[in-house]
Amino acid sequence: MSKKVAIFWPGDYRPDPNKWALPQATESTNQLCAALTKLGRKPYIIKGFLTKPDEAISKLEPIEDPMIGMFVHWTYGPHTCDGVVGKDSPLLLASNFSGTWPGLVALLNTGACLDSMGRKYSRVWTDAKDWTKDKTFMARLDEWCCTGQIRYCEGELHASAPVSGEAVDLATSVVSDIKKRRILALMLGDTSMGMINGFFGARVLAKHGFAEHKVDQAWLPLRMKNVKEQRVEDAFKFVLEKGVKFHWGEKNAEDFTEESTREQLRMYLATKDICEEFKADCLGWQYQLGLLPILPPSDFCEGLFNSACRPESTGDVFITSTEADQGNLIPMEIMKRILKKKGLHEAVMFHDVRWGGNYKGQFLWVLLNSGSCGAYAFNHDPDSLKGVHSYRQPAGYFPIAGGTFAGESLPGQITWARAYLKDGDTCMDIGTGDVHKLPQNDLRYFWDNTTPQWPIMMATLNCSQETVMAHYMSNHIAVAYGDIFSEMVATSRMLGFKVRVMRGS
Repeated sequence: MSKKVAIFWPGDYRPDPNKWALPQATESTNQLCAALTKLGRKPYIIKGFLTKPDEAISKLEPIEDPMIGMFVHWTYGPHTCDGVVGKDSPLLLASNFSGTWPGLVALLNTGACLDSMGRKYSRVWTDAKDWTKDKTFMARLDEWCCTGQIRYCEGELHASAPVSGEAVDLATSVVSDIKKRRILALMLGDTSMGMINGFFGARVLAKHGFAEHKVDQAWLPLRMKNVKEQRVEDAFKFVLEKGVKFHWGEKNAEDFTEESTREQLRMYLATKDICEEFKADCLGWQYQLGLLPILPPSDFCEGLFNSACRPESTGDVFITSTEADQGNLIPMEIMKRILKKKGLHEAVMFHDVRWGGNYKGQFLWVLLNSGSCGAYAFNHDPDSLKGVHSYRQPAGYFPIAGGTFAGESLPGQITWARAYLKDGDTCMDIGTGDVHKLPQNDLRYFWDNTTPQWPIMMATLNCSQETVMAHYMSNHIAVAYGDIFSEMVATSRMLGFKVRVMRGS
């Protein structure tokens, strides 16, 4: 392998996040350069963040040397993928393991995007202050420098798992319902922020019992005008009476008002009307980036849809996947149906695999995403919104004031899953875990070092940190309370997914 190594900075499309991440990118790149130099390599840096697909094409495609992408904040998949597909030169995705700047989230997303496109690459990460002192990191970096790839332990990856007869019977019933009426996913826009791995499309979905219907987000502003004021007022009264705590007008959120929430409820009702018009079973909602300068954030709406307790509710959760991510929408809808058949509450939460740390002898993941975590996670009461807090979405990313749907997830056993594309197959990762309750001071450490306005779930995933970072195929994860592991394995297989179980001994 060439001694020369090119380092590039995948970026956000938006200038401000790149500006905020510049110190972190510079520091991490200095650390990486020192590590490469120590290994006898000659690193050089591609100038500037790659903020559009054409920049990735023009700056990365001509490079024949081995390349390392440095991930220190949220970046878009095409800002790497479009410049490296069609090439077979060694490629490494590297990240500082930090919650404040979610580089590891971007690494997981971009890795899954590359896998869906058939581009080989490796992953490496560290949380060390001095990267050259992290023996595991240095050994892996050396392996990549010498061979062009990094091999990871696969001992917690399994192609099969025991499934009981009862689980098979329940799965058969779920699949029978789907065969009688295919699941219709309404896609309000397309996948957002370059999430190549989150788009499957009608041709793939049709093989697995799903259909999609795309509706342009541009419908929303007009449809919102048709929502009667009384419906908005009734919805506003409902969320107050059911226990939502709104943090209007607080420090750094002075523009977040009751009217902000009313406008979000108007958007919720307009979206509900569109879903009912098309008789959709579930919803994928792009929102970003097109609606950012036009409407308040969709997060409060998405949290309501994923709650049985919501304005004008049918009594059911209406599965909603933020960022129109079909890789989460598919397992969320399947898990909902399994939960109902098993007599459990049907809520399924949507989260980012955001960060994590060792706590009292075990590794806890910080599962945290602004959008689609329903109220059940915070109260375990299908008829209440208690425990829900609505904070202003950070103004640096969301210029129009609007609230989140946040809270602290309660402890309990969980089943988790994620669908993805790899080597021409539609795959499903499935695992189990537990949500843990931490003392407030300890919880605040994890929450305040990520995004405290967003919902949080502190969880073990019953496999190692390394297995998730090396092999997991997304930044997103679908989580349900209760043990539906066997039923999810059986149902996924019957629907034609290639199942991969991630579980330690």
